[in-house]
Amino acid sequence: MMKARERGVALAFAMIMVLVLSVLAVSLMFVSQAETWSSMNYRLMTQARYGAEAGLNKAINHLVHNYTPPGGVTDPLGNYNTTVSPVLANGAPVILSSNSSVTSNYPVSSAQDAFGTGSQGYLNAGPTGVSYNSYATLLSMRQIAVYGSNTPATIQTWLVTADGNITGIRDAQVEVSAILERQPIPVYAYAVFATYPGCDALGFSGGGTTDSFDSGNIERLDGSVVTQAYGGNVGSNGNLQGSGRPTTINGSLSTPRNGVGNCTTTTTTALTDSGNMQVTGGMVELPQAIDYPLPSPPNPMPPTSTLNLTVNSPCGGIPNCVKVGDRMTLGPGSYGNLNLTGQADVHFTAGTYTINSITLTGNATLTIDSGPVILQVAGQNIGANQAVIDFTGGTFANPSMNPANLQIQYAGSGLIKLAGSSAAAGLVYAPGARINFTGGADWYGAVIGQFVDDSGGTAIHYDRSLQTGFFTVSNYMMSSFTWKKY
Repeated sequence: MMKARERGVALAFAMIMVLVLSVLAVSLMFVSQAETWSSMNYRLMTQARYGAEAGLNKAINHLVHNYTPPGGVTDPLGNYNTTVSPVLANGAPVILSSNSSVTSNYPVSSAQDAFGTGSQGYLNAGPTGVSYNSYATLLSMRQIAVYGSNTPATIQTWLVTADGNITGIRDAQVEVSAILERQPIPVYAYAVFATYPGCDALGFSGGGTTDSFDSGNIERLDGSVVTQAYGGNVGSNGNLQGSGRPTTINGSLSTPRNGVGNCTTTTTTALTDSGNMQVTGGMVELPQAIDYPLPSPPNPMPPTSTLNLTVNSPCGGIPNCVKVGDRMTLGPGSYGNLNLTGQADVHFTAGTYTINSITLTGNATLTIDSGPVILQVAGQNIGANQAVIDFTGGTFANPSMNPANLQIQYAGSGLIKLAGSSAAAGLVYAPGARINFTGGADWYGAVIGQFVDDSGGTAIHYDRSLQTGFFTVSNYMMSSFTWKKY
């Protein structure tokens, strides 16, 4: 009986095993398919993200290079409500868009069209490719006065959003966003800054030094301004060439370059030290070069005739001129090539002086009686070996010791020669010029040139109060990058 009941058991076991193996096979097929789909999803998501990032970069590139902020006749600031965030136009947030689901609300149709064309596109990726589009929301906007310029700058903050889309057997969509902004920054953030991006942009040797003081709270000892052995930071878009003790930068060196060593046309190092020069604050690697725009040239241009001033020169025929004894005071106005010679004792008072060039020779003295004196220099028809400004042959004095009381602005590429004294306080803004310090002594304030050389042992004392006095606009910055997939 028992054997009879066991008949067919093998078949049952065989069928069960076939079923188990079939389930395992199907499971493996589903697992394999899931892995395939998962890999495909990851690939599609990655491709969609690349497309979205392409859209983001294209939109930002358009805003940085091909878009003009409001403030002109065709796009006045009055079209916008800038007291809220996001900025409003016609009661709605200001938006530029190439995304069909987000409507542009920018008041100028040509700006809408340009952004729509310049912020979308297509990437070849796989069988279907990736399409991308973007939109930008204006979060904030304001105008600031740019130092040295007759035209204010409109600075904005944009929230830029871009989508990357793949349409096919399996769709993929990724959204990325980032903040694009510019900020006001101090013009004179350094004791010395050289805009040239290559070798020898800055040169310090022969005992030249930097340090700092505060013109808003001047300390004096035996009649001399007390300085502090810090805060004399220098900067360059290129290289600092230094040599010799006691040549000392009592502060940091900031540059987008890096490394210490020989500088060549193919390898621009941050610092070339050929004689134990000291940079007490170390080096700061800038994320990008700093752009100092040229100041606005004088308008109208001054004459190019020469005006020789000596101790015996009368005021006759010279506008805005007053002479008492040997002292001659020139008021603000337009002058040609000012040549102070001999025992000339010339004084400037607060206002704007438009000149072609100025030279001090012999024992001539130039004194700033009140400020600010703004010296707008044209430099027309000046020879290659001549200086548009030359203070080395006489004495320059700003007794207030407030560098802002003498501001020299020059848009050309000529030579500026400076010599210090115990009362030489001033600011030089000449981003395209070559500036040379000679004669040692002291210079209180800050200078900006294309090349700056202090090989004569001049001590340059940076005024820390300049951090809050004069502003320009920073480079564009991108921050707060985020992304998400759908």
